[in-house]
Amino acid sequence: MTRTTARLVRLAGGLMAGAIVLAGCSNDGEGSSTASSSESSATADTSADDATAHNDADVAFVQGMLPHHEGALRMAQLADGRAYDPRVIDLANRIEAAQGPEIETMTGWLEAWGEPLPEDDMGGMDHGSGGMDMEGMTEEDMTALDSTSGAEFDRMFLEMMIPHHQGAVDMAETEIADGSNPDAVDMAREIVESQTAEIEEMQTLLTELGG
Repeated sequence: MTRTTARLVRLAGGLMAGAIVLAGCSNDGEGSSTASSSESSATADTSADDATAHNDADVAFVQGMLPHHEGALRMAQLADGRAYDPRVIDLANRIEAAQGPEIETMTGWLEAWGEPLPEDDMGGMDHGSGGMDMEGMTEEDMTALDSTSGAEFDRMFLEMMIPHHQGAVDMAETEIADGSNPDAVDMAREIVESQTAEIEEMQTLLTELGG
């Protein structure tokens, strides 16, 4: 074999080896891309499963809290044009601003979970016997609140909203203890924190108003 021929053989061998390395790198990249895509898909599936995973305690919490929030909204909306003390007006506005979006969120959870919405019972109040279907209010109380204004409205509003808030805190604490859906449990913690603070605020305000 001549020197020229030997050099050609070595050159051809080098080119083949380079092609094999490049092909291997290309395959490795495709493999990494495929693996990354699979991992992303698995993560998305896990997130979706976490969002819809729930137990009976979660369902009971949401189905009970929805009409409870709706009752609070009815009371808060009555403050417009009836409440006298600016602190009561501010409190009512905050309650409406916080609980309205929570109603939308909880409604979405029940739909995502395939669970039924609670029956519409005018904000959770018992119409039949005049009894109380939730803490702090009856339909008769709501009618009386609707017919008052000024300082009388302020006192009645606080006297009704304090036990109503306490009922929400009790329900939320049960959810924290027994629920499994992380979003529902997080909301329950927020309800305990915010409404406990509002209870203290309302108790102080009621005392100052002579309630």
